[in-house]
Formats: sequence, C-alpha cells, structure tokens
Amino acid sequence: MLGTLGRRRRSAHPPENFSFVEPRMKPKASRPLYPFVDSLCDAALAILYPQACAVCGASVEARADGMACGACWLKTRIFSGQESLCRKCGTPTHAQTHASMKDPMDVRCRRCEAEPFTAARACGLYEGALRACVLALKREPYVPTRLARLLYETQQRSPLLGATRIVPVPLHPDRERERGFNQAAVLGRALAALTGLPLDVWSLSRTVHTERHRAGMDTRARRESVRDAFHAARPRLIEGESILLIDDVLTTGATVAACAHRLRASGAREVFVLTLARA
Repeated sequence: MLGTLGRRRRSAHPPENFSFVEPRMKPKASRPLYPFVDSLCDAALAILYPQACAVCGASVEARADGMACGACWLKTRIFSGQESLCRKCGTPTHAQTHASMKDPMDVRCRRCEAEPFTAARACGLYEGALRACVLALKREPYVPTRLARLLYETQQRSPLLGATRIVPVPLHPDRERERGFNQAAVLGRALAALTGLPLDVWSLSRTVHTERHRAGMDTRARRESVRDAFHAARPRLIEGESILLIDDVLTTGATVAACAHRLRASGAREVFVLTLARA
C-alpha cells in the first residue's frame, strides 16, 4: 500500500522536460475571463496613463501592441507565410508561381546563393508599427506580446521550424555596456520562452568593435566592416546544431552573414536567420 502511494506521489511531479508554458491545464471556465480582464486593464491604462502611437500619434489601445495603435498595425505589412519570398534569403519577389512548378514555394532571387546561412525570414517589413517597436527595443529591453507572437509564428513555419538552438547576434562588450542590454538577446529570450528551444548567449561573441553602419554605406562596405568581427567562443555547443540566429533588423545581411560564416566554420549543421523586420 505504501509502495503504491509512493509511486503515486512521485508520478504527481512533473517530468524533467516539463514546460512552464502550460495554460491548457487551467479550467476552461476561467479562460473567458482573460480577454475581459485584459480589456478592462487596457481601458484603465488608456485613461490613467495614455500612450501616443509612435507612428500616427493616436492613442495605443492595447498594451500587447507596444508602441503602435491597432490601426497602424493593420497598415504594416506583416508576412503571413503565403507571400512569394526567395526561399533562401526571404526577399519579397514578384515571381508568379504556377501549377507546373514542382514546388510553388521554391522561388529563388539568385542573388543570395553564396550566402553562408541556410535560410532567412523576417516577421514583416521595416515600416509603420514594426519599425516603431524595433526602435523602442533599442531603448528599452521589452518585447510586447504582439512582437513575441510574430516571432513565434514566423519561427513555426518552414524552414525555420527545424532549428534546435537560438543564438542572438552579439554586440561588442563595449557597445552592450553602453546600451545596457543586447536587443537580439532580449528577442531570443522571448522566443525561447514560447518555443522551449535553448537560448545560447555564450557560443558566439563579437570581438571587433566596428563603427555603426551609416545610411550611406553600401553592401560591400558593410560586409568589410564586420569581416572577422565574430568569434565562436564555445564551438562544442554549436557543432551539429541547427542554429536559429536572431536579430532585430535585416538590412543588407552583412552582419548575419558574418555570424553564419563563423557558426558554420565551427561545426553548425545549418544556420537559419530570424529578424523582426526586413529593411
């Protein structure tokens, strides 16, 4: 009898791989309260602490939307997974898919063939609400619920779904001390909490303190500025892994390409790139 009770007690404990994200275990009757409570909180905050939309100046109705109002989010181009994108670099294309194609999603821009990463995707274009939230993230280490959800939805699509480890694009230690945090690591932490993927902030480091990319720098100048700027500090954690390299914005791809080159040289099987926005 005691043995039976003992076994029951032990089985009541969660297994080692138990995830803290377990709202499904709560009673169904309590679920309808959440949207109601959230809407009450949003209404109260809008009255007591009104926040202007960083895009249009109107009031932000929901905390989950971050720095932009609902109307500006609707105007911002967010990728749904149904767009015609280059299969490798994720650049929007105007290619027309048709029934005769073996794989309608296998669209290539042909300009990214030499890139060291496996595939790159962004949640949307660097405009409107997404741009406002990216800029806010550089000032404050906070990821609104909408941004976290966009990252999760993008990562859950092919081919990024095959990633096994999240690695944020690192800042140089001097730059990180100046800012107080690494925004890519903040994004990685939010995504890791939703996916259960391990967040690795140690394996890749930035050893060269390059000047900030200026608006007038072309692709070649940007690539030269980050060449050999990264170092694989813990290659044993990288070897054989499908890395999900995460950052806030993809512009020319120079930074993520330099990171991907170092990760692949250190034994990574694949390197996927995920950013909030594509400029």
